[in-house]
Amino acid sequence: MVIVNFKTFSEATGRRAVELAKKAEKVNDETHVSVGVAPQFADITAVAEAVKIPVFAQHIDPIKLGNCTGHVLAESVKEAGATGTLINHSERQLKLSDIDEVIKITREVGLVSLVCANNPRISAAVATLKPDILAIEPPELIGTGIPVSKAKPEVVTDTIKLVRKVNPKVTILCGAGISHGEDVSVALKLGTQGVLVASGIVKAKDPYTILCEFAQATKIKRV
Repeated sequence: MVIVNFKTFSEATGRRAVELAKKAEKVNDETHVSVGVAPQFADITAVAEAVKIPVFAQHIDPIKLGNCTGHVLAESVKEAGATGTLINHSERQLKLSDIDEVIKITREVGLVSLVCANNPRISAAVATLKPDILAIEPPELIGTGIPVSKAKPEVVTDTIKLVRKVNPKVTILCGAGISHGEDVSVALKLGTQGVLVASGIVKAKDPYTILCEFAQATKIKRV
């Protein structure tokens, strides 16, 4: 699994978000590796109408229908075409109680929950809340080009050990600094099931080629 977070980069805003999503879909179809995208809120509908791969919102708030001006409603992102949402990204962190509430809301409305966590203990705490997907992302490595799978492999292995004790079913991804196919291979060898990536794809000169490299790297034989 490869999930591409578009963040608010100019290379993935407006029509460019649709163009990048189409490249992601092409890789998904050609390699048979699951590739998903997380565009900005304003681009969800255009992206979802243009591609058939999973589309994630970048965040939703722990709110229900009603008087919550300026907040992001789960029902609205689903209606826009999202099939899932990121939760607690390091750039949009939530309290644990709010993470719990958002995960409950995603179950109620039928969205896939992808929760980010920055260390093994937080990851284990989040895992008890039974999200669909958990992504380990040390914030100090995000955007550096230094992958957590190499710089801090113990973060990945320690997280997997703790998480599996409390939740053997959750899908575990590795994020932060992922920029080469080799980074993906290492992440999978450490025991994850995919990666959450942003600038390594979005800001690449040739996103399609790098995505193909990522997808092929997921097919390595684990040791």
